[in-house]
Amino acid sequence: MGESLRIRTYILPLIFIHLSHLMSSAFGIPKSSTTFLLPKLQNLHLADRLRDDPSAIELALSDYGNIVKEIPAAVLYPASINDIASLIKFAASNNASVPFNIAARGQGHSVRGQAMARNGVVVNMNSLRNNRNGNGVKVVSSAAASSMGRWYADVGGEQLWEDVLNATLEHGLAPVSWTDYLHLTVGGTLSNAGISGQTFRYGPQISNVYEMDVITGKGDFVTCSPIKNTDVFYAVLGGLGQFGIIVGARIALQSAPKRVKWVRMLYNDFSAFAGDQEYLISINNGRDEQKHIEVDYLEGLLLMNHGPLDHWRTSFFPSKDHFRISSLITKYGIIYCLEIAKYYDDSTLNYSVDEELQVLFQMLSFVPGYTFEKDVSYAEFLTRVQIDQEQRVQSEGRQWDDVTLHPWLNLFLPKSHISEFNSGVLKDIVLKRNITTGLVLVYPMNRNKWDDRMSAVTPDEDVFYTVGFLHSSGFDSLEMLDVQNKDILQFCYNAGIKVKQYLPNHKTKTEWKNHFGIKWETFRERKAQFDPQMILSPGQRIFNNN
Repeated sequence: MGESLRIRTYILPLIFIHLSHLMSSAFGIPKSSTTFLLPKLQNLHLADRLRDDPSAIELALSDYGNIVKEIPAAVLYPASINDIASLIKFAASNNASVPFNIAARGQGHSVRGQAMARNGVVVNMNSLRNNRNGNGVKVVSSAAASSMGRWYADVGGEQLWEDVLNATLEHGLAPVSWTDYLHLTVGGTLSNAGISGQTFRYGPQISNVYEMDVITGKGDFVTCSPIKNTDVFYAVLGGLGQFGIIVGARIALQSAPKRVKWVRMLYNDFSAFAGDQEYLISINNGRDEQKHIEVDYLEGLLLMNHGPLDHWRTSFFPSKDHFRISSLITKYGIIYCLEIAKYYDDSTLNYSVDEELQVLFQMLSFVPGYTFEKDVSYAEFLTRVQIDQEQRVQSEGRQWDDVTLHPWLNLFLPKSHISEFNSGVLKDIVLKRNITTGLVLVYPMNRNKWDDRMSAVTPDEDVFYTVGFLHSSGFDSLEMLDVQNKDILQFCYNAGIKVKQYLPNHKTKTEWKNHFGIKWETFRERKAQFDPQMILSPGQRIFNNN
């Protein structure tokens, strides 16, 4: 971290790249309105790492959502950070009549084209990872570091979280905050927030970063932290890629547990379900003076007779219990599943963890007889989503790369309206329409684990819920699910529920202003400061919308 980066400047003649061959019917999308783009790029020193062949373009014109298609002019396969900096610096100084945008693409896990750059350049961050030769994660676990309580890992922004996990576990350490799915890049999750069932306790991933290396929209290489170049640091965290590309991060680590007690409990009453969740996160938040059993992970999900049924049948619950769980779902329509985990290691005897769980169960209000447990390794627990996905694809006889659409809707919802949301959305929209395909997650977080100086936004209440409608669909059901998503948002608007979208997708500047609220002016000023040419992340459509 903090290594000096010398960015070379090149004076280049004007050359245009003709891209009409990329607009062929092979991609199945309309021809772009502009066919001559990106002046001078062919004479850059990194021209041999700029590709416009069909295979490169095809990778960059879609994302995990498979809903939006945007054709870039070229894809950069960087061999070093210098390549990215040179490209951005060139774009920032480009005074040609047809400027171009730049978007960093890690695993392309956005769902509405946020990592795309129509007629611009997409930076394939995987190429940078490949060129690190396995040296993208450096773990610092020295006595000096531990004495300060600051074990950390210096990680390339293009590195996958699962690679960070594997490297840190070799030292008996692990990051303190995770996403549910680890096949994502460090820079990608830090540009959003990085949330999961650990967030209530440790905060999002953006709250667990000591330092970053960033290439701004001016092409400047900046090492930033809470005490150095703080304006860049807080702008980029949760900044949706608008201010810079994260090329390195110093991630907070802690001692890694060995094992996990993983438990699911079923509820037929939403008030009991929400009340137990809020109670459990209040214990870990230090709001309860009495000594109670703490949990390390907490999430909630819905079980219904459509879509999610397949998910629970093929993953956690024993097959011998499928019939009685299904009967419970049929009786009540929606069953609420509380999922918790307690970590332990060799110094914590297994039976003591079991005893703690038994005490905890007595304090909760789930349906008697409907608790289910697993005992797994820490690594197995953290990689559970990827393992489950692979098993499901194989069981359904599908290929991993089959085209599936993901019209996701992720919301942050104030606690004061969660019961209203349950009755008005989960029951009156989701249950009655019975078209939801995929997981529906519902679980609370503590707002004091978030830092308001960062760009990420949350509801203005001490406790708020994340509600994720993680749909999987075909083209035939896409329109229905999109309509349902719009109706959910309309219900919130009509009811005065001030939701915030996570992984936001807004179409107008007015919508973006409402999204950022009191942070809008700061967000706009940061854009003018760090990316004045508005080069970066055009797919978010924040500053380049109509």
